[in-house]
Amino acid sequence: MHVGAGAHYQAELDAGRFCLQHCPQCGRHVFTPRELCPHCGAAPLRWVRARGTGEVHSASTVHRKAEDGGPYNVSLIDLDEGVRMMSRVEGIAPEAVRIGQRVKARVVQREGRGLVLFHPEEGGGA
Repeated sequence: MHVGAGAHYQAELDAGRFCLQHCPQCGRHVFTPRELCPHCGAAPLRWVRARGTGEVHSASTVHRKAEDGGPYNVSLIDLDEGVRMMSRVEGIAPEAVRIGQRVKARVVQREGRGLVLFHPEEGGGA
């Protein structure tokens, strides 16, 4: 049975692993999960463990009432593998997240599903 790329990605996260696809043809990483390489059209793509390091490309603070969980950030992260993903940076105040800030990924479980979140790298200021 064929498992789609999105389902495979989520299954890896659910198991605590942050993986990206890598194209053996052109050598580039791919995100979001796909069946074909968007750069050269090759298939199949290989699943590899992500280094999980990168830097903040952009960040926005979403404001909510304290009883609804308070403010949080939504950030675009440029991974060192050359792909960009949307996530959150935690461990610091949402408004303290800065463009160019070095971050490191971790997989957390929320409501039984794996999710990639980032936190500032030690000594990794903007």
